[in-house]
Order: sequence, then structure tokens, then C-alpha cells
Amino acid sequence: MKQLFFIFLCLPLMLFAQDDLLDEIDSDIVEDNYASATFKGLKIVNFESTKLVAKKELTFVVSHRFGSIENGFDSFFGLDDAVTRLNFIYGLTDNLNISISRSSFQKIYEASIKYKLARQQDNGFPFTVVGYNSAFINTALDKTNLPKLEFKHRVGYTAQLLIARKVSKTLSLEFAPTFFHDNFVVNDDQNNSQFALGMGGRYKLGKRWSVNADYGLHLNRAGSSPFKNPLSIGFDLETGGHVFQMHLSNAQAMNANGFLGQATGDWEDGDIFFGFNLSRNF
Repeated sequence: MKQLFFIFLCLPLMLFAQDDLLDEIDSDIVEDNYASATFKGLKIVNFESTKLVAKKELTFVVSHRFGSIENGFDSFFGLDDAVTRLNFIYGLTDNLNISISRSSFQKIYEASIKYKLARQQDNGFPFTVVGYNSAFINTALDKTNLPKLEFKHRVGYTAQLLIARKVSKTLSLEFAPTFFHDNFVVNDDQNNSQFALGMGGRYKLGKRWSVNADYGLHLNRAGSSPFKNPLSIGFDLETGGHVFQMHLSNAQAMNANGFLGQATGDWEDGDIFFGFNLSRNF
């Protein structure tokens, strides 16, 4: 818990609308020469994007990830093994968001903070930089199977720096150095503190559509670990001020520690998971 307190103490350093509204959300207006609409969704696919919820706005995101499609009709292409994440995100300011979520994957409760540090500007700073920190509690760990289990073993946290550039009106790229820590790891050979390099991008296909992809390169995964680096591909559909995201990934978990540290699927074997995100603003 001291580690959890310390990480948060350090934090500050559906669906279609009218055409005129669609024109507004699709526009790439540049205010004071600052780049806008680098990403339209709060996530690229798995990784957080540099987009934030606006001041005094509440966004409710329902994220759904089916089981592996590899099993075909045995699990109805993953429908029988689906997991869901419910996430409430509030904009304290235009540059500071807080959120709380619950995922059925390992029954995880998570709180996070997301804050803008710099903005890309023409003839100025070349990147948008956003910080992201989260902490979670894994309530699925069972003391029957883990007799020495204590509350501290349920806790984990993440720290990310999201560095993005809008290269053109159609292409945006992001780089995300990530540190994440799990007080309990399945593999005894795995270090509790782990590091990864995330990378992703968005390419605009048309007025409402874009294709997105992201990948996480784990830097200190144990040699005996059965887990994989997460690769995810998806499409964003802009719908009247909201973004509907559909994607395929080899990771079923939707929190950073999960998809970076516990991705089990293999694209070559067709062991992948279909999912989507639905958001609603209040």
C-alpha cells in the first residue's frame, strides 16, 4: 500500500447524428496553431490515446471482449467466454481526467488519472504528451488456492507516458513507454516490476472511418513465460460525437497490466479475440 500511495502522490510532475454534427466532429480545426483530433477515441485499441474527456464532461465506456474465435462453434466464436469492462471517466479540467472501472476479467477494480503535459503546435513543440497512471485491485485471487494471500498481493499499478504526433490529416502515431507492477505474478520467474514500449497509430480512411493498430513490446518478460506481446487492430466509426470501436487482439484483458503482461493469444494460430468499445457522454 505504501507503493500505491507513493505512485499517486507523484501523479502531478449509439448512434448516428445529423450531418452538420458529423461535419463538426470530423473537422480538424487548428486553434492557435495547436494540432487537434490526433485521435478520436480515448484508446487507440488497447493502449490509451492522448485524447482526454472535456472539462465537466462524464463519459461512460462499455468495453466488451469475446473469447478466442479459435474454438469456433464450441464457444460460439468466443461469445460464451466474453468479458466486460465498465469505465466512468470525468474531466476535472480539459487537461485532467479521473476514472474508475470494473472488469469481469479477474474481477478487477481500477482507478486512474490522465493528464496533458504538452500539445503539438505548428512551428512549436512537435508532440502531444500525456501522462497516465492507474492502480487496481484483483479481487479474483482465491485464498483457498493461495493460503499466504494478503491484500497487498491483489494490488498493481501502471505509469505511462503517451507521446503522439499528428503527422498529417490522415495519419497519427503514438509511442508509449510503460512501467507496470504486479504484486502477484503467476510465473515465479517473472519480475514484479515490468517494462514495455507501446506503439500505435491511426489512419483515417474516410469521413467517419479510421483503421487503428497498436503493439506492446515487453522488455523484461521471463524466458519461461507463456504470455505474448499484444498486437491489436481495429476500426473506429465516428457517430455523432461518439466513437464506436471494433477490434481484434491477441489479448483479452483490457487493463494495461493485463494486456501487456498476460496476453495469451497467437495471431498465427487464429487464437485472437474480437471486441468493441461503446461510449456515451453526459
